Amino acid sequence: DMLIIYWPKSKVHAKLPCKSLIFRIRAHSHPHSIKIPGDITLGGLFPVHARGHAGVPCGEIKKEKGIHRLEAMLYALDQINSDPELLPNITLGARILDTCSRDTYALEQSLTFVQALIQKDTSDIRCSNGEQPIIRKPERVVGVIGASGSSVSIMVANVLRLFEIPQISYASTAPELSDNNRYDFFSRVVPPDSYQAQAMVDIVKALGWNYVSTLASEGNYGESGVDAFVQISREAGGLCIAQSLKIPREPKLGEFDKIIKRLMETPNARGVIIFAHEDDIKQVLEAASKSNLTGQFKFVGSDSWGAKSSPILDQEEVAEGAVTILPKRASIEGFDQYFTTRSLENNRRNIWFAKFWEDDFRCKLTRPGIKIDPEKKKCTGEERISRDSHYEQEGKVQFVIDAVYAMAHALHNMHQDLCPGATGVCDKMDPVEGRLLLSYIHSVNFNGSAGTAVLFNENGDAPGRYDIFQYQMTNTTNPGYRVIGQWTNNLRLYVEEMQWTGGSRQIPDSVCSFPCSSGERKKMVKGVPCCWHCELCDGYQFQADEFNCEMCPFDMRPTLNRTACRPTPIIKLEWHSPWAVIPLFLAILGILATLSVIITFIRFNDTPIVRAAGRELSYVLLTGIFLIYFITFLMIAEPGTVVCAFRRLLLGLGMCITYSAMLTKTNRIYRIFEQGKKSVTPPKFISPTSQLMITFILMSVQVVGVFIWFGVMPPHTIVDYEEQRPPNPELARGILKCDIADLSLICCLSYSIVLMVTCTVYAVKSRGVPETFNEAKPIGFTMYTTCIVWLAFVPIFFGTAQSTEKMFIQTTTLTVSMSLSASVSLGMLYIPKVYVIIFHPEQNVQKRKRSFKAVVQAATMSSRLSQKSISDKQNGETKIEPDRTQ
Repeated sequence: DMLIIYWPKSKVHAKLPCKSLIFRIRAHSHPHSIKIPGDITLGGLFPVHARGHAGVPCGEIKKEKGIHRLEAMLYALDQINSDPELLPNITLGARILDTCSRDTYALEQSLTFVQALIQKDTSDIRCSNGEQPIIRKPERVVGVIGASGSSVSIMVANVLRLFEIPQISYASTAPELSDNNRYDFFSRVVPPDSYQAQAMVDIVKALGWNYVSTLASEGNYGESGVDAFVQISREAGGLCIAQSLKIPREPKLGEFDKIIKRLMETPNARGVIIFAHEDDIKQVLEAASKSNLTGQFKFVGSDSWGAKSSPILDQEEVAEGAVTILPKRASIEGFDQYFTTRSLENNRRNIWFAKFWEDDFRCKLTRPGIKIDPEKKKCTGEERISRDSHYEQEGKVQFVIDAVYAMAHALHNMHQDLCPGATGVCDKMDPVEGRLLLSYIHSVNFNGSAGTAVLFNENGDAPGRYDIFQYQMTNTTNPGYRVIGQWTNNLRLYVEEMQWTGGSRQIPDSVCSFPCSSGERKKMVKGVPCCWHCELCDGYQFQADEFNCEMCPFDMRPTLNRTACRPTPIIKLEWHSPWAVIPLFLAILGILATLSVIITFIRFNDTPIVRAAGRELSYVLLTGIFLIYFITFLMIAEPGTVVCAFRRLLLGLGMCITYSAMLTKTNRIYRIFEQGKKSVTPPKFISPTSQLMITFILMSVQVVGVFIWFGVMPPHTIVDYEEQRPPNPELARGILKCDIADLSLICCLSYSIVLMVTCTVYAVKSRGVPETFNEAKPIGFTMYTTCIVWLAFVPIFFGTAQSTEKMFIQTTTLTVSMSLSASVSLGMLYIPKVYVIIFHPEQNVQKRKRSFKAVVQAATMSSRLSQKSISDKQNGETKIEPDRTQ
């Protein structure tokens, strides 16, 4: 019979034999696939082949990820169909397709699963005899196991949800698939990458890393995994992403070399988080090896790396130390027994098994009409898996079995509820309603093939349970992956079992900036919270916290490590200090000399020299000199309230007494001779009593001023922390001293300086007095010398104001200047007298008294002669004496 196909719009029709059409429909409906007959059919999607190149959809066969997983589904179906307790009297069948690791190809293939649900309009299709054609109804797929890659699962899930076909994946971990609004018919027995990303964040933090790069294969799996890692690390804080790189879906030549070069732009980010397909992982390792960067990068790989040997084949040295993660799994012994007994004779249902056989045993099967390459070994069919080839169970086998069992348990529970007591599939389950089956899938809870619970949350995700592996090459019997921890909502990492390049136990660094030393603050790099510059807290700053330096209080200085402040040591001028030894030596000599003069004067009190010197004023003057020497001890003594009070009182009083007495003496001489020029009557107030009264009046001004100072500002001590505060805080010292400012000190001495200057003026005016008369000239010389000493004192005292030794220098300068002043007075006025009294007593006799008038006339004549001599010299005249020898 002929079939006529008619398209109304194009007015085109064709006549075909009905058998031909049925064959073509069947051929389109069932592409290259495995068909397992059964009462209920499950779909299966597996990456039997790798992705093809140059426009070819499929590449080489994938032994582990493809054949192992596919056989795991067949094994699970066999186990379920032979189990009298699970789906009794119901046989599960399957339609298994190859995705070729490509999402677009998988989408085309998966249309097979929905053909039975597409309503076809066959009203315009007729056979040549006018009858309707017999079109075989395609089998109805109630659920799909798969797919493997997340991008494939996403593509397929978008189609399956339209026809309400539940889907359970055994390997797709993209977080995007947890969106229950978009992928409501999708479930998985593996945890999503959001759990995996959390586990990887925990691993990175446990290793002490805070600066890593990420590398992702383009597509849902890689990109969503990295996005989840970045999001979780941002929420957790303390972890920064140096670079996020992407491996193109179709990488160009040299692409991986560029990726390695980019990673080396941030060499401190040695940790590389990699969510990539195993082919991409292998090429990344090859590029790192080619660039001589073995040991530079420390990879943290996702479950696509897991514990596989294929990604690291021939690149073991580059991969050494890599930490990988894999959903917690167990090797299923029953599957090993099943798979190792598969042969070409007993496994004809797997249409790809022959190609696997050739690839696994590296031989060639004979086919009719095809010649075998003589260089290739011929397959005998007697080879056996594991005996004649390396065999290791693929990591996702457990999850394939659990996915099939989850679908079976859901169908079993559904059958018990809808068909109680029925044998086989009842009408209520023909057809199986997809949305109702989905609810049963989400409700399953059973122990899986590894003994762990299989269940789903509201988003269809399995709980997160991971094993943490590390690839180790040294100190192990067989180099390979070693379990170093687990993650089940929290991390247990056995750091002591980890090994890195060369067998080192030291965890390598992957940080942007190393921790700052004590006393250094972090100056953050803008926009990169894990990067900073370390700045030393200098001067008198201490590290207040991780990011700030603060000044220590004025009375404190930073500790050696600058993490806190400590009290600044308090010092004072010590007796044994070099700054104190010289003043003390001068003061002691001066006091001894002064006491010697006083004792001599007391012993020879009634002798002419002592009486001529003016006994009363001499004792007063010697008392002042003694106090000037004595003040050195008060200036060096430890400051206290009593010491500070006596400093204020005696500092100016000794000089005041001395210069008051000298001023009284020079004033008396000046008045006597000035009065003598006018009359022979003696001036008033030249008696000893009057002289003492004048001296005490002059002294009282100083005393009153000091007591007013006491009232306004009582004496007390202070600690001056500013005087010795050099740039180096280790040299900082607080100086204990009396509260006497430099200005107060000058004010205290100013009155004595006024007396000294006045006395000097009178000494200058009295310079014409005869040498034999009283003490006018010694006093004059004393005052001249004293003025020179104090003129030198002022620049030294104030010129050292900025010196760190200011207090010591000023104290020494002041005491030495005062001692020199006292020594000049003592030496000029009294040492000559004591010398005469002791060593020339014959000169210490009473001379003839002269009246006041005679004294004045003698002094006046002496003054006139002196003035005339000076005048003659200025006029250039020279007096010629007559020659008395003739």
